[in-house]
Amino acid sequence: MTEGGRGNGRRRSGNEWRALLARIRGSGVGIEAGCRREGISEASYYRWRSRLADEVDRGDVCVRASAPTFVDLGTLNSASSPRQRLELKLDLGDGLLLHLVRS
Repeated sequence: MTEGGRGNGRRRSGNEWRALLARIRGSGVGIEAGCRREGISEASYYRWRSRLADEVDRGDVCVRASAPTFVDLGTLNSASSPRQRLELKLDLGDGLLLHLVRS
């Protein structure tokens, strides 16, 4: 960093920030040392990490992630067919898995 704690004035794109954050996370030296090595403040690291966590990467275009929506799976059982086994697994994130079984 330059004097006064300000950066060099270079503006990075979202993709450049993604790569930078990945390098810091994968450096094995911790966030503080990684930021120092890359010449950014920890505040910038955490601000961009938060900002990018709210986006979904779709090729060259990044859009804000929308709230989950309803997914219609159609009719699971009809009067003309025998009752079938139904198994549903939902990965809720953060290591939480919902597993439903109907025999």
